[in-house]
Amino acid sequence: MSLGLHNFILLFFLFASQVLADPIQKNFAKLKLLDKTSNNVSEKNIEVNSYNSWGSLDVYIHACYSSPPDEIPENYVLLEIIDKLNDEEEFIYQGWMISSSPDISPLEHPVYDLWLIDCN
Repeated sequence: MSLGLHNFILLFFLFASQVLADPIQKNFAKLKLLDKTSNNVSEKNIEVNSYNSWGSLDVYIHACYSSPPDEIPENYVLLEIIDKLNDEEEFIYQGWMISSSPDISPLEHPVYDLWLIDCN
């Protein structure tokens, strides 16, 4: 690697945090749930740091962030999901979901599909 390219990469990483703006923390996550057995689609706004029962799922929202207005619109939610099917609690998901790319970290469930719509 040439010295010029090496210096450019070093400078890029040193100043990248100053170029990108911090995401904006929001109070609610707007989620959409598809029940595959009935083809019923429903939406809910769930408050950050709270949980909501939805079908046989308990959805807990840890954080919800949106990109700043001067950047490409994007929303991120950190959540965990417990399935209470057959009166047994099973931890089935914990992680980040991204509104523009629901297929990157999907909820894999035989009955439900869940995805993030917006943070507000």
